[in-house]
Amino acid sequence: MRKIKITVMRIACYQDLMAQYENPIEHACDMREGQVFVADGWRQPEGFCDSAWETISPFVMTLAHGGQDIYDGWMKNPKSAMISCNDGFRPVSFYLEVMEDICGTDGTHMEAIAERLAADRGEKGFSVL
Repeated sequence: MRKIKITVMRIACYQDLMAQYENPIEHACDMREGQVFVADGWRQPEGFCDSAWETISPFVMTLAHGGQDIYDGWMKNPKSAMISCNDGFRPVSFYLEVMEDICGTDGTHMEAIAERLAADRGEKGFSVL
């Protein structure tokens, strides 16, 4: 699996909708524009909003498992996606892009796995690439 870089691109805030429909709340979102998270395959990055993760995780999974060209030519970079969370009052837009690092199913890097295998076998110079 590949790591996925998740960048907070934009945060909208619809004050008119909030005033009309939302019960007042003190704290709704910790995201900041420009903030970057890295997902190791299927793992939700630490500090990432649970609700936003539920929305974007299928796209993260697709990209992490080698999928690309989501929605047939939608993105200039076929190994990326622009996805927004489902908060109708203050949606956050995330840019997802594949990083070239490959990680194992438990989040470890494949090179580290290869090194451990080689050490266990007494081999030198073993590589997965």
